[in-house]
Amino acid sequence: MSHPTMQALIVESAGAPFTAVQLPRPVAGPGQVLVRILASGVNPLDTKIRAGQAAHARHPLPAVLGLDLAGVVQAVGAGATAFAPGDEVYGMTGGVGGLQGSLAQYAAVDADLLTRKPAALSMREAAALPLVFITAWEGLVDRARVQPGQKVLVHGGAGGVGHIAVQIARALGAQVYATGSAAQKAIIEGYGATAIDHAATSVAQYVDQYTAGEGFDVVYDTVGGTVLDSSFLAARTYGGHVVSCLGWGTHALAPLSFRAATYSGVFTLMPMLTGKGRAHHGEILREAARLADAGKLAVRLDARHFTLDTAIDAHRAIETGTAKGKLVVEIAGD
Repeated sequence: MSHPTMQALIVESAGAPFTAVQLPRPVAGPGQVLVRILASGVNPLDTKIRAGQAAHARHPLPAVLGLDLAGVVQAVGAGATAFAPGDEVYGMTGGVGGLQGSLAQYAAVDADLLTRKPAALSMREAAALPLVFITAWEGLVDRARVQPGQKVLVHGGAGGVGHIAVQIARALGAQVYATGSAAQKAIIEGYGATAIDHAATSVAQYVDQYTAGEGFDVVYDTVGGTVLDSSFLAARTYGGHVVSCLGWGTHALAPLSFRAATYSGVFTLMPMLTGKGRAHHGEILREAARLADAGKLAVRLDARHFTLDTAIDAHRAIETGTAKGKLVVEIAGD
């Protein structure tokens, strides 16, 4: 009797396009869930891994890429008692650290990394959410501990992490401000933040205008580079907190130190790379589901639809900067 197979995309070497292959269908081991994948979220990080440019995201090639998924539980391994066949689930479950990614029809994934899909979101929307929501939540809640009434500044408020961070901060009761381009004003305001045109307004100007020169209680940098340096200048003196998910450069800490402010880094991949803290990712996604089902969380999706046959086009849309929202690859059945 032959073992069942599945369609998948693999990347043979850094920078290569996808190759369509038939692979053995995985089996759920202890603590794992076999998921029939219906949608695979595409992140800028996926394109960097494919290009061989993500040293922090170790994923030996050839490999199946795809960090985020949404789908239906097909089978559960020993000990994975939280799920049953037929459950609709989502999570950030692979595509890094040697874990099989989501550009395939099935994946056997650590049950701790999964939770039930929010009823309010489609499979496409759910697949677009895990990486960006976990990244935003770890910054605002786990690191900065945002409180009601605080003033929160999000850099890149229309971006993948940014538009989710705006909504989380709003749900926590903060007053939210977000930088972006003039063209992104309506998007940012649609999520409930005050839009700041980063090209037309200096840090000193918007700190004066919105905080009477005091600075923001929490600044979340989703851009990195010089924007992180700007974040140090925008933090409130005595007690301001700067968080970055792209704080990978070399930065002068004097502006932060002279404000007696603090800094935290967010490295969302750590639980997948090390095996430590995976259950917390499942917990965070339960919070996402709660917010989505309460009508407090929406996902900005690009209108285009992609399949395994056209997944490379989704990667190219990110690489060329033409994505208008999160991109998702829909995965057909057997």
